[in-house]
Amino acid sequence: MKLGVYNAILHDRSLPQAIEIVRSLGLTGIELNSGGFLPATHIPNLGDVLVSDVARDEFLEQFADTGVSIAGLNCNGNPLHPKRAIGEAHAADVRRSIRLAERLGQDRVVTMSGLPGGEPGATVVNWVVNAWNSAALDVLDYQWDIAAEFWREMDRFAADHGVKIALELHPQNLVFNSADVHKLIELTNATHIGVELDASHLFWQQMDPVAVVRHLGELVVHAAAKDVRVNPEWAGLNGVLDNSFRRLGPDEPRTNLGGDEWANEWPKRSAWDFVALGRGHDTEFWTEFLRAIRDVDPGMWVNIEHEDVSLGRIEGLEVASKVLLEADAALQGAR
Repeated sequence: MKLGVYNAILHDRSLPQAIEIVRSLGLTGIELNSGGFLPATHIPNLGDVLVSDVARDEFLEQFADTGVSIAGLNCNGNPLHPKRAIGEAHAADVRRSIRLAERLGQDRVVTMSGLPGGEPGATVVNWVVNAWNSAALDVLDYQWDIAAEFWREMDRFAADHGVKIALELHPQNLVFNSADVHKLIELTNATHIGVELDASHLFWQQMDPVAVVRHLGELVVHAAAKDVRVNPEWAGLNGVLDNSFRRLGPDEPRTNLGGDEWANEWPKRSAWDFVALGRGHDTEFWTEFLRAIRDVDPGMWVNIEHEDVSLGRIEGLEVASKVLLEADAALQGAR
């Protein structure tokens, strides 16, 4: 398998330093952020790379003889956000990332399906999670019309540039499960839209990542290795949709998500947490996950995403890479 790291956790270091860390872990790829919620930290001259062959070649030269290559671009954001300052900016970042991927010899751009408001004139997103009433279905009909038009156009744009878009099945997006994937493809007749199979968001929704890979098959075009631990004490009391988040003030460290929106503080008594590989599901699970991915495409990238706040940046990558490499070795040994 092709195993790498999503670079967001290494944004505190230069690109050459990040590449060296990935190499030292025994991995061979680095997925580069190219816009959306997070800046393209490791591609500071992105605009120049898009138009100058010299700038492009100089950028790519940083990977020469390192044993580490680019493992896709990541532009997670909300291109359907009803606030123009967010939605239009993130949509432009997706288009720019597709063009950049072609320039860099890449054929995968990771992003999210996005989420509109619930009605014309809305300024905030509206995530319907249980459409038991007719009004909720009215909201979904409105949102799907917006999504289908946008992704139909984006699919054609990606096809023109030889790139496949990999949508992360992420909550607070219109497309967050298998049924939604099929619906989007049916509405758009897309040929260049697929899925980035991030197991973590499937775990806490009580979905089976291996079953989802086998069900979606060739629609899975990219993968992320991130684990989740469900905390029975609090999940049993508040469920996995608990909203006990705390708003962070402007005087506290916080992550801007576009416009005037910011990430909140995670619940203290959380129903579930993102954890490093092996701390939620063991090596045996990750072996089966890699097996399912291999059966779809043995050349697919599977990139570690580290968000375990109990571990340091490098420590978390070391824990996760050990499990992922052991799973890959077990898979190779079972041939």
